[in-house]
Amino acid sequence: MRLLIGYDVDTTNRAGQKRLRKMAKACEGYGQRVQYSLFECSLTKPQYEQFRHRLTEIMDEEKDNLRIYHLHGNAEEIVEEFGRFRATNFDDPLIL
Repeated sequence: MRLLIGYDVDTTNRAGQKRLRKMAKACEGYGQRVQYSLFECSLTKPQYEQFRHRLTEIMDEEKDNLRIYHLHGNAEEIVEEFGRFRATNFDDPLIL
């Protein structure tokens, strides 16, 4: 499944700044950053469940916001992009 993950963390104190770093690090482990607090992910259902659980454990539900968008279709149908392309196309072969 293709996902778009966005979050907004209250960073007015040290605990919030620490949560922000943890959220970013968790997202980097599952997808690619496309903007500061926005990540594209391509996950299996079990990976998604684990990832979502991890993010909701990190966040403070009273102060932070997490949004997960489930994207259907291929990238050409769902993404309109302008400017320099930096992200990896998940649909293309990956060569290491």
